[in-house]
Amino acid sequence: MAWFRRLVKRCVALMGRALIGRLLMATALTGACAGVLAQVQRVTVPSLDRDAQGNAVVLLGHWSPSSSGPEGGMAQRPARGAMLLLHGCSGPYDASGRLGARMVSYTEQLSRRGWSVLVLDSFTSRGERELCTQPLNGRRITQAHRRLDAWGALAWLAAQPGVDPTRLGLLGWSNGGSTVLATIDTDRLYRRPAEVPLPAFAVAYYPGCAEALQGGARAGVPVLLQLGQADDWTPAYTCEKWAQQTQASPSADAAPVSAAAGAPLDVTGVWRPSGVEVDVVVYPGAHHGFDGEGPVRLRRDVPNGVNRGQGVHVGGDPTARRESLRRLEQWLMRYE
Repeated sequence: MAWFRRLVKRCVALMGRALIGRLLMATALTGACAGVLAQVQRVTVPSLDRDAQGNAVVLLGHWSPSSSGPEGGMAQRPARGAMLLLHGCSGPYDASGRLGARMVSYTEQLSRRGWSVLVLDSFTSRGERELCTQPLNGRRITQAHRRLDAWGALAWLAAQPGVDPTRLGLLGWSNGGSTVLATIDTDRLYRRPAEVPLPAFAVAYYPGCAEALQGGARAGVPVLLQLGQADDWTPAYTCEKWAQQTQASPSADAAPVSAAAGAPLDVTGVWRPSGVEVDVVVYPGAHHGFDGEGPVRLRRDVPNGVNRGQGVHVGGDPTARRESLRRLEQWLMRYE
């Protein structure tokens, strides 16, 4: 499978770098990557969405059941947590049809920590490759569809051997981050079908929050929002307003949260309101896709965004990427 070949190349590159002065680390990376490679499976996942004939829409997925502990420990640990990865508007694949670098990277990281991982493809079964170049009001696949996909995937995850259904997490980027917010809305969670477990937590990277804000959505589970201050596609201020709406005003004693012991985050806003925990982290100068590794570029083919018709900026920010991964790790440690 192309996904395997991509992961092999990445593992080889990692091991090659580790060999320079870090031979022992190379051994650990070999075991971790080999474990991921051996367990990735192409699966089908029924959505709770229905087609024109009333049948369940069947989605494609890439499933990595975990048998390792945090940081590559190989001891068997039954009933571990599982993560549902929700792609953005470009879909889960790259231009060559391989699973994209972001999905590969996060699957590796989560697997090394002992999480089972399901990358869900909401587009292929519906005949779409991407939504980024489509106007918002002309898209055939909406957040309503993707919410039903996520619910179906949560039910699928809860039924898998070795998965603890009380420790399911959602992780989404951009359009997938918006899906996270739609999925965990309190009112919708209250009305979810009985077979859909309540997720333990959620993480959304630079989601579009306008729909959640306008619809009065409120977080029903703890959620971490990781945002770029310079994002001109899905602006951070909309998500900040949503966070304030979904909770009360920020708590009076809120303060920047450390990314590591004794190392404060370089962020413009972090708060933790009362009630269901909502953490908002905004990275100064970071654009949409700041956790990627490519340079910032202007995408003129995107009709949506803050400046309609002028395109949007997308690209990685090394500092924001590093700090966001550290922040994600801190968040995950609570559920491991």
